[in-house]
Amino acid sequence: MSVDLLPALRPSRVPWNKGRIIGQKRPLLPRHVWSIRVRLEMAGNARDLALFNMAVDSKLRGCDLVGLRVRDVFVAGRVKERASVIQSKTGKPVRFEITETTRLSLERWIRDPEMIGLEFLWPSRIHGSPHLSTRQYARIVRSWVTSLGLEPSAYGTHSMRRTKVAQIYKKTGNLRAVQLLLGHTKMDSTVRYLGVDIEDALSLSEGIDL
Repeated sequence: MSVDLLPALRPSRVPWNKGRIIGQKRPLLPRHVWSIRVRLEMAGNARDLALFNMAVDSKLRGCDLVGLRVRDVFVAGRVKERASVIQSKTGKPVRFEITETTRLSLERWIRDPEMIGLEFLWPSRIHGSPHLSTRQYARIVRSWVTSLGLEPSAYGTHSMRRTKVAQIYKKTGNLRAVQLLLGHTKMDSTVRYLGVDIEDALSLSEGIDL
């Protein structure tokens, strides 16, 4: 039988990425950050407010963020100003700052009756799981994004990791600082992660008048 006469094959399922924006996830803009904070504060959601602030400040991968323990950020009755964790992907430590806004929300959450005697900073509400899973965290991030009317497929957990460093790079152009904050071992990884291209380089160069 001729190939031309064979019936056309059609997929039985709709492709998972149909109608979705795929590729590198966008960072949140400063106005998005403040809008989400206001919504969480108005809702009285202490856990999600602390989680959101910590995600922005720490710049950690989702797997490292959900695995944080209370002792990682809280000592001698107060939240640390700086903390350090071992990255699960690289096995190397990365340090991050905890701003005053984040410290206040963390203190409020840690002192919540729901947190008494618990080891992990983000306990799971699912029986048998000691802390939030990365999938649960992804769903929470999606709810934050959709609350602003943004396209959910354009954002994800890596949006939280990229949000602060994108602003740092935009204001300073300091790739080395961003590399250290992200815990990357190679500068190439940082360049790809930020999506730096020749236009960024030219814009920075144009801003320097000698």
